[in-house]
Amino acid sequence: MDTLLEALGPALGVSGRTFIIQLLLVAGIVAIVAWLFVKRGAKQLAVRRLLVIAFAVFAALTVLFPTMLTRVAHMVGVGRGADLLLYATVLVLLGFLALQEARTKNAEKRTTYLARRLSLDEAEPAEQYRERSLREHDG
Repeated sequence: MDTLLEALGPALGVSGRTFIIQLLLVAGIVAIVAWLFVKRGAKQLAVRRLLVIAFAVFAALTVLFPTMLTRVAHMVGVGRGADLLLYATVLVLLGFLALQEARTKNAEKRTTYLARRLSLDEAEPAEQYRERSLREHDG
């Protein structure tokens, strides 16, 4: 793996460690975008809750042990722990936005379905419409 990073790094103009974090961040973004196109159910709700808990634990650990975050940041090629925390927060924000977009689309579909159903349920039967139309036209 290190030789691959050493070979790709200079070609991309970055060090091997910087390439690692770039790869992880891009993979996270791609995963969030792909998640938008997957149907959601109880399983996805559980996964989403676990991810929120994991991020909360991660954030708490960074507050309690800031030097640990800085060491992790250096391992993946980020200069400071605060920068790594910022990148993680951006990924979480993108995930939240993706979730809200999916919820909004679902609510719009549900509203459209209900409006159509209500229109059909309250529509005047064709025979009554014809009779009323003939009476109004003749009368």
